[in-house]
Amino acid sequence: MTTPRPTAELSADEARRIALRAQGFLGAPDRRSGVRGVLRRLGAVQLDTISVLARSHELVPYARLGAVGRETVEDAYWKDTHAFEYWSHAACILPIEEWPYFAFRRRAYRDRPHWNHELPEGTYDQVVKQLRAEGPLTATELGGAKRTGEWWDWSSSKIAVERALMYGEVVCVERRGWKRVYDLAERAVPEHLLHDELDDAECLRRLVRLAGQALGVGTRSDIADYHRLKGEQVDAVIADSGLVPVTVEGWGRPAWADPAALAAPPRGRHRTTLLSPFDSLVWERARTERVFGFTHRLEAYVPKHKRVYGYFAMPVLAGGRLVGRVDPAREGRTLVARQVTLDGPKAVPAVAQALVEAAGWVDCTNVRVERVDAPDLRDSLVRELARLLV
Repeated sequence: MTTPRPTAELSADEARRIALRAQGFLGAPDRRSGVRGVLRRLGAVQLDTISVLARSHELVPYARLGAVGRETVEDAYWKDTHAFEYWSHAACILPIEEWPYFAFRRRAYRDRPHWNHELPEGTYDQVVKQLRAEGPLTATELGGAKRTGEWWDWSSSKIAVERALMYGEVVCVERRGWKRVYDLAERAVPEHLLHDELDDAECLRRLVRLAGQALGVGTRSDIADYHRLKGEQVDAVIADSGLVPVTVEGWGRPAWADPAALAAPPRGRHRTTLLSPFDSLVWERARTERVFGFTHRLEAYVPKHKRVYGYFAMPVLAGGRLVGRVDPAREGRTLVARQVTLDGPKAVPAVAQALVEAAGWVDCTNVRVERVDAPDLRDSLVRELARLLV
């Protein structure tokens, strides 16, 4: 693909601020549109099984809006069929109006020549029949989620309903005790959206445009990673996506921007907050290093003795920068900072503020610091926490 002549040249700082505004971290929070507004703005909110302070899909709106109630978050996602769960960047909550644009992925799943799991004949039809008669149901209610205690050893019913979800015949309509609750798409998706009529090019143009808007500015790989597209899929449609080519100081590769993001300089108040390791601001490791000069790594699946920053190290955002990390835990009504990494003394007040606000959100009344990577800063952090907790 030949990249068109750039329409603008951005400094590294301008690109960073554009990215922050696009992700909802610069400027006044849009509390009127609330959690649903955050979902629409981001286009996708990642789900994950890990819950330390809260699950990731709760942490994402918290980071942008502040102490929004957890029940409010769940209602915003699932009530009135506002969203659906599907494979985007990973397993994600997606705005229901984007259902037609994932037709390309549903078709790709249907065309796959084989699956890792064998499925006895008739099981798929039986699951669909049971959902039609009894749904919405969990996999357990459909006949069992697993054959054994192993997480990967799915029952035939679970294989069938997950296959139906990927095909688009079934939708996850909510999470109940973290279990997916399935229903037929014909009941769950509004009739005017329930179709696969859009061709692949139209689907991809839409997702590339949405990724560009959610990122503000990004490289080809940034944009592809947002909804886990292939580079060649991005190449095929980006010229017609509405995004415009730009250059960014220090990036060393072509970039594309949302023209609306270029129209007005990004201004406003920066959020100070803990971020989920699965927050879309830090989804792509290379981008996080390029934009923020910050190495982001989830170590939950790394053997304990090899961890550098902790099990669920949450980046700390303050002043438009990533200034540290906190690996949190909860003991009763105490938020425990098991390990804190600070980007120098100036980070202390911001990390303390982020910890105290997070503690209040999860109904903790105290914060205890265990390990700080720079031991000489530990006392300063403890004093600042004590001051804020008074």
